[in-house]
Amino acid sequence: MKNFLKTTGISFIAGLAGAALWTSIDNSNPATPIIPSNQEESQFGQFTSNWVSPPSNSYSTNPPISFVEASENSTESVVFIKNFSGSDPRRYSMFDYFFGSGPTQQVSTGSGVIISQDGYIVTNNHVIDRAETIEVVHKKRTYQARLIGTDKNTDIAVLKIEGENLPAIKKGSSKNLKIGEWVIAVGNPFNLTSTVTAGIVSAKERQINILGGDFPLESFIQTDAPINPGNSGGALVNVQGELVGINTAILSRTGSYTGYGFAVPVDIAMKVANDMIQYGEVQKAIPGIDAVEITPELAEEMNIQTLDGVIVTHVVKGGAADKAGLQRNDVITQLGNQSISGMGSFEEALSYYYPGENLPITYTRNGQRQSGNLLLQNLEGGTGVLKREFYSSKLLGAQLEAVNTIEKDRLGISNGIKITGLTRGYLRDLGLRDGFIITQINREPALDPKSVGKYLEEYSGKLLLEGVASNGQPFMQSYNIR
Repeated sequence: MKNFLKTTGISFIAGLAGAALWTSIDNSNPATPIIPSNQEESQFGQFTSNWVSPPSNSYSTNPPISFVEASENSTESVVFIKNFSGSDPRRYSMFDYFFGSGPTQQVSTGSGVIISQDGYIVTNNHVIDRAETIEVVHKKRTYQARLIGTDKNTDIAVLKIEGENLPAIKKGSSKNLKIGEWVIAVGNPFNLTSTVTAGIVSAKERQINILGGDFPLESFIQTDAPINPGNSGGALVNVQGELVGINTAILSRTGSYTGYGFAVPVDIAMKVANDMIQYGEVQKAIPGIDAVEITPELAEEMNIQTLDGVIVTHVVKGGAADKAGLQRNDVITQLGNQSISGMGSFEEALSYYYPGENLPITYTRNGQRQSGNLLLQNLEGGTGVLKREFYSSKLLGAQLEAVNTIEKDRLGISNGIKITGLTRGYLRDLGLRDGFIITQINREPALDPKSVGKYLEEYSGKLLLEGVASNGQPFMQSYNIR
């Protein structure tokens, strides 16, 4: 009996020692994964035991230890924006007050990013759309903001507040951003200021067909960092806290985050913002073509051997592409040094250039590779910088601007003044809508934004307006103005 107990005790102690030894060996390399053997198969398929550690600089497999650095470098540069509209009591009658529908103020909110120490801020156009007053809240202090410019084609807007030594965000590069790279979204969802969420870059050059404007430019960064209402206009930053995008949209059936967020690449956003600050208008470079994505069906029909590139569907007579020798059904495969995979990369590549610049282009025609140079044009068909002509009026509740040459050609009109930025005011009371083009007033051509604006502000009597609605339909209406 004693021998039995002795033998059992020794075995027990030996077992404990062995377990301790195994534990110490196992804990010495905690990163080593447990890999099924070659004979074992899991629900994900066959594994192999020849696993190799990824390189230390891999974005897709090595998450940062924390996002503290990125948060500290970016949160102070993101502001809370309030859009006030519908507050002008002069546009209501006594009947409105009597029946309880007097002036009410609507407030919508969003985010913005400080891009300069003297107070320039980038946000989304839809965040400040139809604003009568814009306030910016930064570090609990409220500023009155001035609208510098908007661009519906990219959904970018620029504001200005009066300040010094403001924390301008450090800018990164969206061109160098990799799919699988970690990013964080900084903004004010549901009025919760300075909120940070993390995810990865899911895709680039996404087109989701949500933008307005005459030349919508969609080449979104797709991310799974949670973005919700109020994040619009906020910052998408990399793990160093550098700005790589402006958060713009979510893809959702509920209105809340469901896994898909989209941001305007910073390289596009900053080019647009700098143009508006310097020129008052985005300097759009026009190649003089219409193009479409290559689908498998089109590739088979046209005997195209690749799905990369875009197909030219129309060449504008006398435009840059026409002068360079491009023809309908040519397949553009490269602009400058950027390969073209589809419409997203095509539009993005064009967005970095200015009118008057020469852009090398590579394309195929009937399977044969060819090349040329596009002398890019502006919206008026020239090659110089355009200065925006507009007239802003609080009484009219709109901004009036001259129609560009390309739009005149498309609509078949010789002149016109477009209504933009429509808010509560005189023109809305007449039933006019954003994007409406006035071509004649009382049988006289509408040629100059300021002249048209002043005339409408001061006119009384019978008014006849002729023009074109935003959908291209002709319009004629008479009013009695008192």
